[in-house]
Amino acid sequence: MARDTLTGSRIRERRIMAGIKQADLARMAQISPSYLNLIEHNRRRIGGKLLLDIATLLEVEPQILTEGAEATLIASLREAASDLRGHAAELDRVDEFAGRFPGWAALLEQSRRRIDALERTVESLSDRMTHDPHLAASLHEMLSTVTAIQSAATILAEPGEIEPEWQQRFHRNIFEDSARLADTSRSLVTYLEAADDGGAEVTVPQEEVDGILDAQDHHFPQLETGDDSPDALADRLGAEVSDVARALLRRVLRRYAEDAARLPLDVLDAALTAAGADPLQLADAVGMDAGLVMRRLAALPLGRLSAPVALAICDASGTLIYRKPLPDFAMPRFGAACPLWPLYRALSRPMTVLYERVAQPGHDAGGLSAWAVAQPMGTPRVNRDPIYEAQMLVQATGAGDRDDPAPVGVTCRICPRLQCAARREPSILGGPA
Repeated sequence: MARDTLTGSRIRERRIMAGIKQADLARMAQISPSYLNLIEHNRRRIGGKLLLDIATLLEVEPQILTEGAEATLIASLREAASDLRGHAAELDRVDEFAGRFPGWAALLEQSRRRIDALERTVESLSDRMTHDPHLAASLHEMLSTVTAIQSAATILAEPGEIEPEWQQRFHRNIFEDSARLADTSRSLVTYLEAADDGGAEVTVPQEEVDGILDAQDHHFPQLETGDDSPDALADRLGAEVSDVARALLRRVLRRYAEDAARLPLDVLDAALTAAGADPLQLADAVGMDAGLVMRRLAALPLGRLSAPVALAICDASGTLIYRKPLPDFAMPRFGAACPLWPLYRALSRPMTVLYERVAQPGHDAGGLSAWAVAQPMGTPRVNRDPIYEAQMLVQATGAGDRDDPAPVGVTCRICPRLQCAARREPSILGGPA
């Protein structure tokens, strides 16, 4: 459906009126600043869930940002119906429903928007409670200290005489452990209060690296041309992050520079024109491995592809070590993701390129294609098994290739598919089987 070509200008006007920086709005909407910049200059169309999210962040109704409020409402209803697989909604009569019962249609759309917001909140809180290393370490320290105090107090409370020297020692232990418990508690409260502040610093090294990569749209022109070294660039971009994060960033940028040298942008552009964005066809066209082509596609500057792509890389343990998500394909901030991702299946079938259409709960059903491959790391060693690394590229699916996507999630903890055979832990969300 057509959208008003001035929607982006209205978003920019409302953002400025609200006193929100472009980078901050992009971060809250979970898109890159450059992509939002293209939207605000009417160089990228916007609709559906992303439009509703930005309208919510700007605290305005979607129809204020775009003409044809009914068209936006109908699109949102269609998206809501497509998310509920197994429930037959009369999609061919959605226009009639919105026209005859606009109040009920708006109520359904607002309810769905609220559910989406709550699910994102639950996802964030669950991710933090489960994987935040600082929080886990603080809680472990508190429990250990409480146990030590309880043990010393139990000994003192037992009947019988205790020598004064031992009494003094137990009293000193209880005093020292109590002081340590108080310090740990204060530190934990300070950390939790700081984390509630939108401007709080990122404390997890991998998340610090992700923030730097997202700010650069995962594209580094200096490394494409060879005008800068990966280590020097990492030191400049990571000047404000931890030493561990800076070391991780160096590793990422060194690989980026190696990939750029093996497959330069001009060669990739020529292959894209001839073969399209299919990773396997591109790999054949340039004579390179599929994993390299996937990484190069994810590193292309915004606008080179008709639609943005996502990239996930995991090591042999299944832990995500690189993540570039999409609004319609979320990725967990820490650790392993949904075991049904083709990314993990590729680890059991090394050197085989896998392809599958996928859909996550609450996102566009059937609109995404996933390519995955596992390849050995480093040079071969005599009598040594190779260590594999898997990569998965996710991109928009063509209009004629949208049926029967494989249902996948983000993580088991927040996946509403309760009867999934691959589930490794109970979900904190209710949902359909």
